[in-house]
Amino acid sequence: MTLAFPNPSRSFDEARNAVCFIGHDGMFRIRFFIEAEALAKSGVVPGGKVSTETACLTAFDALRATIQDVAGKVYVRNRRDSYTLTAADFR
Repeated sequence: MTLAFPNPSRSFDEARNAVCFIGHDGMFRIRFFIEAEALAKSGVVPGGKVSTETACLTAFDALRATIQDVAGKVYVRNRRDSYTLTAADFR
């Protein structure tokens, strides 16, 4: 099976300071988190008085294809049911 992202929903997890999104490998549900720091280093995060949640979700939406590509590569290396993507994963 291949990792797919059929559901475009995502949410901000304040406790982890990360955006959460879900992938599917057949019937298996795989949770991914991408740290706010990784999104901030992308240069896409809006400035000003925008909340961290809004800034992270906006950056995630702008980088969705790249993030999902990296998530797929990380998943293939070591299949688990949950991952946290960091800035190091995007080098």
